[in-house]
Order: sequence, then C-alpha cells, then structure tokens
Amino acid sequence: MSEWTVKSSLDWTTEYLTGKGDENPLLSAQWLIGEACGLTRVQLYMNYDRPLSEDERSTLRDYVRRRGAGEPLQYITGEVAFRHITVKVRPGVLIPRPETEVLVSEALAMLPAPAKHEAQWNPEAAERESAAVEAVKKALDEAGVEPIGSEETPVSEDAARPLLVADLCTGSGCIACSLAYEHPDVRVIATDIAPEAVALARENAEALELADRVAVLECSLGTGIGEKRMGTFDAVVSNPPYVPASVLADIPREVADYEPALALDGGADGLDVFRPLTAWAARALRPGGVLACELHEGHLDAARTVAEAAGFADVRIVDDLAGRPRVLVGLKGGSPRVADNILAPSEAR
Repeated sequence: MSEWTVKSSLDWTTEYLTGKGDENPLLSAQWLIGEACGLTRVQLYMNYDRPLSEDERSTLRDYVRRRGAGEPLQYITGEVAFRHITVKVRPGVLIPRPETEVLVSEALAMLPAPAKHEAQWNPEAAERESAAVEAVKKALDEAGVEPIGSEETPVSEDAARPLLVADLCTGSGCIACSLAYEHPDVRVIATDIAPEAVALARENAEALELADRVAVLECSLGTGIGEKRMGTFDAVVSNPPYVPASVLADIPREVADYEPALALDGGADGLDVFRPLTAWAARALRPGGVLACELHEGHLDAARTVAEAAGFADVRIVDDLAGRPRVLVGLKGGSPRVADNILAPSEAR
C-alpha cells in the first residue's frame, strides 16, 4: 500500500489474518493495531486517516507475522485484563480466561466481608462487584449454604482478622492477585511447579503493589507450605491442569502450540491433579474453610464424589459465563474457628 494509515492497515491486516485462518480476524487486527499505535478500539475509528510512523509499522509487521503463525494475542501484547486488574502474560505460562473470573467471585462470596478499608478500585467497578457477590450470596442462601463466618463465627470478630488463602497452580498469579486486590483482609500463599510461572506471578504481585500480601512459592501443589500452616487456611482455590487427555488432543492450534501442556493436562479424566489437591486442602483448611476449583465441564460430578470422600460438605457446581459447569465449591466439615495466623511473605513456609 502507498501509505500506511490506520484504516488501510486495518483493512490489510484483517484480510491477511483471514487468509491465515484467524477465527476473528477483524478483532485481532483491531487489537494489534491498537497496541502498536497506543490507541483504543474506539480511537482507531476516530483516527482512520492517521498515518503510522515507521516504528509503529515495524511493530505492527512483527505483531501480524506472529499472529499469522497462530500465536495468541495475549502473548503478543504481553498482558490481559482480568476482573479489576491487568496482569502480564508471556509464553510458558497459561493465559487467564474469563471463566476463571467466576472462580474468584465464588471464593469472595464465601469469605467474610472486608473490614472497613479505603476502596482500592473505582466506585463503579466496586458497585458491579458488590452486586455480583450479593447475587452469589443470595444463591447460597437459597441453597441453604452458609458462607464462612456467617453464624458460628461472628462477622464482627472474623472479618477483622487476616484471611489466609492458598492459590495452588497459580500460573500468572491472576487469581491470587485478584483476591488480594479486591479483599483487603486476604493474604495469599500462591504456588506453582513451573519456574516461569513463579517468576511471572511475583512480577504481577509487585506491579500491582501486592507483594506484601501475596507470597509465591515454587513447589508442587502445597508441598512447599510448612506444616505449621495446616488447619489455618480460610480458603484453598485453584485452576489446576484439568483438560482430559481425550480432549487435549483436539484443542485449538494456538493453545496446543503455544500454551504449556503442564498447565493443561489433567490426565485421563481431568482429575489427576485435583485428587491430591483435594486431599491437601482437607488438611490445610480450618473447619468450615472453602475449597473452590475450576475443572472440566464433563467431569464435575466425578470431582464432587472425590471432594465428598475427602470430607467436604455442601459441595455444589457453578456454571461459567457460557452456562457450562465449571467451578466446584465445598466446605470442610466441622465448626469454623478464629485463626491466629498472619501471613508475611517471608513466613509462607
């Protein structure tokens, strides 16, 4: 083309990615050009005649080449929005999905409400989240499930103390950081077996100024968490590898070729990691503590059986944003108690 304007670049990129089999070439083109030029999608259409600089053209060519080869958009741009935060992403670490936001909502709904703190997010976002959490709480009430601290432990006592959460298989740290960002009383010990994930989760905690409340350990599940912590956790959350082997063979090319198999492969029934995770959670949680896990839609009934056999009660299945079964939530049997632990990152072990 004679001149690279926003409009001509958008047209050419869309046509090129269509030829490469991109499932949504226009959206991809908007995303890449916006990132290369520092423009939002709305601003793209307000600046159709704006010419691209040589640096922007060079950046866009690299982006389009990578996307044409099938690389996920999130790896190309290096970040992704997740609930109220934006986290860094890069190859070797699983890209956060919208489905996982449901897992965070369920965990938040089961924890005591925050003590009085200055809001850390904008009022509109806070209002939306409050409405979402209240909707979950209403559903729990209708189902006869009591959130932690609702009766046996008075909210006035329980809500004032720090709440200890374990996030196993943390990946980018999106779950751990969201919980700490949205609930000021939460302290998280996040773990992952992959060094790349541990490094990225720590970066995200630092970037979001949460490193004082999110400690990240390199270990398999909870093996690196000290024995003194057993029986003190208020919640164990996880988005573990859960794709069944038969499904893994047919996942989209951009997932299979670029995202780590270690973070996806859940074995024959998708529950190879969930089984030991549940056993550890049964030891780690205080009585009345919550287990919340994202799992494959076809195996949640089997997962419920595993959780109940491990001693979890009131086990329920929650649908994701597309209406598919996705999140398992259960409570450890026994009466809740007030824990005396306060997490400092250096004390995670």
